[in-house]
Amino acid sequence: MNLNITGHHVEVTPAIHDYVTSKLDRVIRHFDHVTSVHVILSVEKLKQKAEITLHVKGKDIHADSTGTDLYASIDAMTDKLDRQVVRHKERVTDHTHDKRGEVEQE
Repeated sequence: MNLNITGHHVEVTPAIHDYVTSKLDRVIRHFDHVTSVHVILSVEKLKQKAEITLHVKGKDIHADSTGTDLYASIDAMTDKLDRQVVRHKERVTDHTHDKRGEVEQE
């Protein structure tokens, strides 16, 4: 997995990098077919914004969050992303086939 963390008007410190990485580990644990992740952290006046784009086979999943605290924005963003990844995994693994081909025994 290729992880890229970018900061716009904010320096990406090792503490922020480790925090984002630890939060993404929870998401990756649900779905391990992730090819790359791009995180953008930005600050505009009093708004702290965190955006993420997760590249999986055949789809890009995007989530973002805005708040007054950067760490809270990262938490909210990863929660949104986690829900989207779980839903995507359910769609991919849900192979409901028609039962007409099976012989019923009575």
